[in-house]
Amino acid sequence: MQKKNNVLWMPPANLAMLLVSLANKIEELVEAQKKANEMAARAILHALDCKDHYTFGHSMRVTYYSLVLGKQLGCTPSELYELQLSALFHDIGKIGTPDRILLKEDRLTEEEFQIMKQHPVKSAEILDGFEGFEQISINARHHHERWDGKGYPDNLQGEEIPFFSRVILIADTFDAMTSTRPYREGLSHEVAFQELLDFAGSQFDPAMVPQFIEGMKKEDEKNKETFYISVMGEEFTKKAA
Repeated sequence: MQKKNNVLWMPPANLAMLLVSLANKIEELVEAQKKANEMAARAILHALDCKDHYTFGHSMRVTYYSLVLGKQLGCTPSELYELQLSALFHDIGKIGTPDRILLKEDRLTEEEFQIMKQHPVKSAEILDGFEGFEQISINARHHHERWDGKGYPDNLQGEEIPFFSRVILIADTFDAMTSTRPYREGLSHEVAFQELLDFAGSQFDPAMVPQFIEGMKKEDEKNKETFYISVMGEEFTKKAA
């Protein structure tokens, strides 16, 4: 750096090199933060696995289904990364749900269901502690809002609901319908698709449901038994354990 007419001055070539160096350093810091967040994510999710293996597996499948829809909707790689984290963490608040409710094999009573409904808020509270997870926290908080405004916790409706929360609701509901539980047999994909269509415009974003069905039919044609979640670095089975 030199002085020119009593003003600090740097040759353009040197300035360009400095800017490139700074950009590279920022990119390295962002990547380091990303890796730290992913390590924390895996640790917390494995804690969920220790508490309730079914909810852990459900979270992996919901992430897979969410990414199917996200790709079908044309989301960018950075958007898909946000969606992946949001889906992985959407039920993390269930860590705070009493075992007698979370692990109950029969249907929940109304009182138990009201306690269970607190989990999206708890998910958001947990995620608020992560730097850079502000939007992921919001997406998790609102994944049980309904298109008609009858969801929870904030009775948002239509496009008031965050975009990725609407994606996760479809994925979450689809997995709930197609997974076999002690108190009922899981539905076939075709029956579940029709259920989604029946509630498009009331429970679900009506523009997203046909896109999800189209994306899932493409996935079903691949006839694969597993899927890969990059943040976890693992393959998971599509069948609920």
